[in-house]
Amino acid sequence: MNTREQQLSAFGRLLDIMDELRLKCPWDKKQTFESLRHLTIEETYELCDAILDNDLQEIKKELGDLMLHLVFYAKIGSETNDFDIADVANAICEKLIHRHPHIYSDIVVKNEEDVKQNWEKLKLQEGKTSVLEGVPKALPAMVKASRIQEKVAGVGFDWEKPEQVWEKVQEELKELNTELLRGNTDAIESEFGDVLFSMINYARFIKVNPENALERTNRKFISRFQFLESEAKKINKSLHDMSLAEMDVFWNEAKKFEK
Repeated sequence: MNTREQQLSAFGRLLDIMDELRLKCPWDKKQTFESLRHLTIEETYELCDAILDNDLQEIKKELGDLMLHLVFYAKIGSETNDFDIADVANAICEKLIHRHPHIYSDIVVKNEEDVKQNWEKLKLQEGKTSVLEGVPKALPAMVKASRIQEKVAGVGFDWEKPEQVWEKVQEELKELNTELLRGNTDAIESEFGDVLFSMINYARFIKVNPENALERTNRKFISRFQFLESEAKKINKSLHDMSLAEMDVFWNEAKKFEK
């Protein structure tokens, strides 16, 4: 691995390249916070894909792409004298020190949960009026639900046992079924959302990341369906012309291959 000196040198090289690109490259010169925003989101999802694939080389590559964006934003900020990369780094350093009094002060914690609760209390002391202020509005709904539940749990608003959460899931399913029988579309959507929210909460109690779990199922389904398509082509059949029973044969074969 590289020494700290080598790491700092490499980061300095990236800053120098960014300065040069901003000065000389027509594309880089035109970029703004707004124009980079959607590209940053894309890069973040590409990093997430690499993490799910456990592809370490790809993770390294995608981290570089994301780091470039961070340096790019800081460079733009420096051009208006609002902030530069040092301000960004110092701000997060001060924040980390302030939010970890059990490391940098005399606060004693017993476990990870104590750390989370202290974190949320400190955020409120910093002037935030709600523990939910830090949840981005643009987050995908499932991720947002997870973050909401984690944050309120951090201040003690939580169930005590997984069994209680599972009972809540069952309760929400019954309420959904009631609305399905009534046929009220708006109420059905509302109750369906409650079921999803309670399932995401249950996932937290059984130590399952719901986003990862669903993506794992997505990938499994894609793999099986593409196997089905491939096998259908081998016998010169279109899926449109196959019965569900015929397709089930190949679907079950795909499941066997996974095992």
